[in-house]
Amino acid sequence: MKTKSVYFCTECGSETPKWMGRCTTCGSWNTVVEQPSITKPKPGELPRFSAQKNTPTKLERIDSSSEERFKTGFLELDRVLGGGAVTGSLVLVGGSPGIGKSTLLLQICGMFNSSMKTLYVSGEESERQIKMRAGRLGVDSGGIYALAETEISEILLAAQELKPDVLIIDSIQTLYNPELTSPPGSVGQVKDCAMSLLRLSKDGGTTVFLVGHVNKEGAIAGPKVLEHMVDCVLYFEGERSSNYRILRAAKNRYGSTNEIGAFEMTDKGLSEVPNPSEMLLAGRPLNAPGSCVTCVIEGTRPILAEIQALVAPGSANMPRRNSNGIEYNRAMMLVAVLQQRGGLRVGGCDAYINVIGGLSIDDPGADLATVLALASAYKDKPVRPDVAAFGEVGLTGELRQVSQVNLRQYEVARMGFSRCILPYGGKSGPKAPNGLDLTYARSISEAIQIALEE
Repeated sequence: MKTKSVYFCTECGSETPKWMGRCTTCGSWNTVVEQPSITKPKPGELPRFSAQKNTPTKLERIDSSSEERFKTGFLELDRVLGGGAVTGSLVLVGGSPGIGKSTLLLQICGMFNSSMKTLYVSGEESERQIKMRAGRLGVDSGGIYALAETEISEILLAAQELKPDVLIIDSIQTLYNPELTSPPGSVGQVKDCAMSLLRLSKDGGTTVFLVGHVNKEGAIAGPKVLEHMVDCVLYFEGERSSNYRILRAAKNRYGSTNEIGAFEMTDKGLSEVPNPSEMLLAGRPLNAPGSCVTCVIEGTRPILAEIQALVAPGSANMPRRNSNGIEYNRAMMLVAVLQQRGGLRVGGCDAYINVIGGLSIDDPGADLATVLALASAYKDKPVRPDVAAFGEVGLTGELRQVSQVNLRQYEVARMGFSRCILPYGGKSGPKAPNGLDLTYARSISEAIQIALEE
């Protein structure tokens, strides 16, 4: 093979023929690096894992019933994957160090039935360490094969000989191709090794799970093209100081990207949390200013979440603002609407917003609860502990209806809340569940008066 140097952007993964100070694709400065790349492979040089030669086939003649799924043993993981893992798919699991990625994948290896062969490849642990961790987690290691290897050619050779049903790579940043002179984890190495594993999954029918580390910006380390190559991208989120973890799909070719799975980290590994609402509301302070409960829709599942806010007098010319769990620009928009349309002078105050439990919310139905939490913190008056609220807030301060109102109401009633504040547009909607009093508001001013009982 001939080798030449090419230039990659470490932020977006785009390739350029020469070095430049600023990436023309994503606009980032000083992110273009030089990497050697393999070009012009000789015929038959790339390994194939299927004896059948690929030829063009009419779409109507393709048998789609052969696309089979299998259960991983975790109902929460199956939900996020869209009903189970698809045979021959390539799944990327990302998360910060120590969050539980390796624990999750090793546990699902022990849950497969005895007819499935699993190859666990680790570039960070020895085979003895894998065995020790499996014993600590109580994993049945009868059908698991372990391999401590970082060279991609050796891994592909072992997979070709063993023909496993499931291949775990922990992690993709530790693999390297000796044909490239760049170090493991570089753009060229990650891209080349991922392409080899992609051919393995598609030609050989092996389901491949890749572990990917997350950089300081929260994205999976390596070229952005890595996420485009795989079939499914899962993010394992949560605070390391908390025992709870959230599994979210950022990309899924075989299912929805809105589903989430909830897990709890114990001394025996990860266990499923079938009721995330109860988990997220555990330890909620009662009659405390700056707290409000909302109901959001994650895929097909309604989840109650607690939104907390703190508003304090500003100590500088520029007030400090911070938001965790709610997109920053949207949170600042709600602060501005509360200032201009709600009649509360929060513009010169420091404002902090946080979603308890490490949950990231992109549902506009959480707008009303965020505004009520800010108003409660500003006035130092608590929202009643049996009140929940959901609704979208417009720039004029009006409340807009959100989707799946009936599903949200039943979840609110199921968790023991007796009153729900929602937009007036839903008054003609479905009947309220037994024991739940529905209160409607047209604007954030009305909602604040109702919630704080002014």
